[in-house]
Amino acid sequence: MRKLHYPLSLVVFILLFTIASCKKKETPLAANTETSLNTIEVAFDSTQIKTFFGKYPKLQPYQVEVEKLYRKHQFHYIWFDKDGLNEFAGLLYNKINNLSKEGLETVIPYKEKLDNIYDNPEENQKATIDTELLSSALYFFYADKVYDGIDAQKTKDLGWFLPRKKQSYVNYLDSLLIDPSLIQKEEKGVLKQYYLLKEVLQQYRKIEKNGGWKSIAIDTTIKSYKPGDSATAIAQIRTRLFITDDISRDSKSAVYDDELATGILKFKKRSGNLLNKTILPEHIKYMNVSVADRIKTIMVNMERCRWISNDITKSKELIVVNIPAYELTFFRDGKPELRSKVVVGKAMHKTVIFSAPMKYIVFRPYWNVPTSILKREILPAIEKNPNYLAEHNMEWKDGNVRQRPGPENSLGLVKFLFPNSNAIYLHDTPSKSLFGKEDRAFSHGCIRVAKPRELAAMIMKNDPKWNPEKIETKMNSGDEYWYTLKNKIPVYIGYFTAWVDTEGVVHFYEDVYKRDEALATLLFDK
Repeated sequence: MRKLHYPLSLVVFILLFTIASCKKKETPLAANTETSLNTIEVAFDSTQIKTFFGKYPKLQPYQVEVEKLYRKHQFHYIWFDKDGLNEFAGLLYNKINNLSKEGLETVIPYKEKLDNIYDNPEENQKATIDTELLSSALYFFYADKVYDGIDAQKTKDLGWFLPRKKQSYVNYLDSLLIDPSLIQKEEKGVLKQYYLLKEVLQQYRKIEKNGGWKSIAIDTTIKSYKPGDSATAIAQIRTRLFITDDISRDSKSAVYDDELATGILKFKKRSGNLLNKTILPEHIKYMNVSVADRIKTIMVNMERCRWISNDITKSKELIVVNIPAYELTFFRDGKPELRSKVVVGKAMHKTVIFSAPMKYIVFRPYWNVPTSILKREILPAIEKNPNYLAEHNMEWKDGNVRQRPGPENSLGLVKFLFPNSNAIYLHDTPSKSLFGKEDRAFSHGCIRVAKPRELAAMIMKNDPKWNPEKIETKMNSGDEYWYTLKNKIPVYIGYFTAWVDTEGVVHFYEDVYKRDEALATLLFDK
């Protein structure tokens, strides 16, 4: 059989033509295609994604994530099936339309376009690139606002140095597409407290819708109200406490009776006040904070919850300090085993919001006086009184001043160390009277603990070599002694002015460092 010999140029031409023909069969839809699709297997490319974000510039912050999403899915449609928009697309649309329930007052970009898609069911059957990419971009918008909140740099500017949670919302979308109901559940890694505050938000919005509460008159000639007293203000207080479920009924009585006393104790407990039945003008002033302001406080603290991963509650042991509540809680296996009052930094010496692992307990510690306190307080005192150091059980050590161990030591008889760049730790104190005050911001930044013995015993509970008696002995005799924890315990120092307890009761605390307004400005002043 005769062999045919073709010129090389002809062979090259045939090969190129064949390759081009194959590629032509795989050409993606044009960016403006409106053709109805019966399958999600139709693909597009990154050029069309760039074109989309050129048309919708308000969504450009999510362009990188959107492209990452479609690279993972080989640029195939994910929001459509053969019947049109899938189930999760509808759920996401409803969620975006109800962002106010998530404690957010934010403008939804291209909402008119979004509404037009979902208000016209027959149009939903048409899978277009614009609708597909709009859904993806708005998914990342929703995740950004609801799950992540304000970006990390801004939270640091607000003095928040707790670690931010990390989540891949590209990967999380795969889970949502398989089980759309996950978006309705508490499985997004957000701190559970967020959902508790969300429920309270709805309750307070209902109160607001019903007219809120009226301001209670403060009689400046009366220093306090006590059980048995009678006054118009008593009836007003009764009504106010009924509205927020501190009492179960409103008898309208102007006499301070046992029923009202029970409500006052409940109100004081969730306001961080001392638990007695005396009503002071400052308590009435606190009751007079409007429901609108309480709603704002709830929303601000929902935002703070977005910044913390629920994973912290999975720690075997955990120590949490809430600065505005002036309270420390020790958790074991997710349950609170110890609560203690604390004293935190005064306004000029704010306690830093951060976390670090606790590593040591120091019994009968020396107090190494910080340079700032030495210059500002100790040296001037020595100039006035040459015997100042001896009178305060202090001594010079390597060019610095330290206070010897003992019951009068400023750190008390034990301190708890979680090494950090802020030089903050927990410690005992000889100034026990401060724990009897409602406002407990008195320290230079470190945290004084009302129950140091109990905290040490709780931490060392599983060490067979230690018991409460041995702890007591170490605190009251001998030299400084360092105990190294076998398992480091995470310590979280946080700042929440609204918190829902395990019984579902919301607590509001004084904004001791005036941080709420700065955060509210970022959230609401658009």
